[in-house]
Order: sequence, then structure tokens, then C-alpha cells
Amino acid sequence: MITAIEKNLKRGIKLLNSISDEQYSNTSIAPYYSSIGRHMRHILDIFDCIFIGLPIGQVDLSARTRNELIELKTKEGIQYFNRVIDQLEVYKTLNLEQIINVTDDLGMGKIEQNYTLGGLLIQAHSHAIHHFASLGYIISQLGIEIPDEDFGFNPTTPKNQTLEA
Repeated sequence: MITAIEKNLKRGIKLLNSISDEQYSNTSIAPYYSSIGRHMRHILDIFDCIFIGLPIGQVDLSARTRNELIELKTKEGIQYFNRVIDQLEVYKTLNLEQIINVTDDLGMGKIEQNYTLGGLLIQAHSHAIHHFASLGYIISQLGIEIPDEDFGFNPTTPKNQTLEA
């Protein structure tokens, strides 16, 4: 599981290595006017919430750090990706069946729910893929090439196939 998460996060690094700070922080694309950097920071903040909360068995997904510098500078984004990937290495040796109390706000106030650590990591991974898919639209509108054909695709999603004539 951890290897799959790391592989996906490295797609983010690949994108950041190919764009400028101006492209990374551009907020001109409708309808949400969010930048590549804002999505990347948000993706990584979810993993950071896990890293902060795991030692005490209490993860609050609404307590994100929201470091704005990470949204503006590709170098900062790459460093954040690398920190998250490095921290994930430790998780290869942890019990993924461990129960973690997770807090989140689903729009009507904070709620708590027990997860397994593995379930929480799967959610964070799926969340990253979802945001990469959203980024595909922004990337396309900015005229940037998508880093690879799997960027933003959930492995279970069928790929479009050309119709045979």
C-alpha cells in the first residue's frame, strides 16, 4: 500500500519539476480559481494530519497547517512532497489494522469516527488521486502537459478507448 501511495505522490513531484512558480500559483482558472499549488498543499496537509495525530491515536483532518508558501513556490511544494514520502517509509513497518480515532468536518460540524490506519491511508491516497484529477483541468487550461497518462486516474477507472470503425 505504501509503495502505491509513494508512486502516486511522485507524480506530483514530476509535475512540479516541469512548471514555473507562476504556473504553480496561478489562480485564474474558473470556476474555483484555485491554483496547482493550493491543491498540492491540501493533498499533503492530509498526510501531515495523519503523521501528527498517529502518535496519540487521534487524527484531526480539519487541523491542517495550510502553509501558504507551499502554495506559491514549486521548490517548497517539492520539499513538502519529499518530506511526506520520507515519513511514509516508517509506515511500511506499522500495523495497518491499528485503530485510529479520526475527526473531520463534513459540513455540519466536526464528527469523530474510528478507522484502521490502513483505511485512513487509503482515504488519503484516494483523496490525492481525486485532487490530481481536478488538477488535470487546471493543467489543461494553463497549457501544461500532464506528467503521465495515469496522473489523476484511479486505478479502478476504465481508460477511454477509441471506438473501432
